[in-house]
Amino acid sequence: MRWTFGEEPLDETERYAAAVRRVTSLALRLEAPAVALAGLTDVLERAEAELQQLVPPDPRPRVGAAADADGRVYLDHSRDIGAFNPAFPVYELVVDGDRASGTVNFPLLYEGPPGLVHGGFLAVFFDAVIQHHNCDVGTAGKTTRLEVRYAAPTPLLTDLGVEVERATSGGRIESMARLHAGDRLCATATMRAVAGDRSALPAVSPRRPT
Repeated sequence: MRWTFGEEPLDETERYAAAVRRVTSLALRLEAPAVALAGLTDVLERAEAELQQLVPPDPRPRVGAAADADGRVYLDHSRDIGAFNPAFPVYELVVDGDRASGTVNFPLLYEGPPGLVHGGFLAVFFDAVIQHHNCDVGTAGKTTRLEVRYAAPTPLLTDLGVEVERATSGGRIESMARLHAGDRLCATATMRAVAGDRSALPAVSPRRPT
């Protein structure tokens, strides 16, 4: 049984995240000022003002003791966060019990050194993909440690492979993940977590009619 916590994103939010990721990568490649980008920024600033009138004024999530308060809806972060939040990478993952494998391709907006993925984004990626694995298996919990080791530079715009393995013992979860470009190991991660109790999850307020 999949572990979920929060509401699903809106279709409009997913479309927006994908477009922002693509446009940001293009904007970072510009050699000179562009009328199209200036115009897009004007549109975004107008949209910002309009959207501000549509969202709850309190930015805190409606979770737990605040579930009946005037905060915002909390979106499920158990898997595929990049689908609705362009700050997170998009990847594919196939889960097979305590093992999982998939692919990821980092676009330009995740660049650190020239042509390479910023190491901080690799940590975010490992955190997200391991959490996805745990939630799909049905046993997840609070992370107590995440250790990332960098074996070789990770290239941008390249199909990369990832493998994840997990083991549970005494209410603890330990996961190991490897990211590679072909036969070259790029980075590894070890995550330890305390298995949570699904029945003890705090209340999450659903979306409210407008």
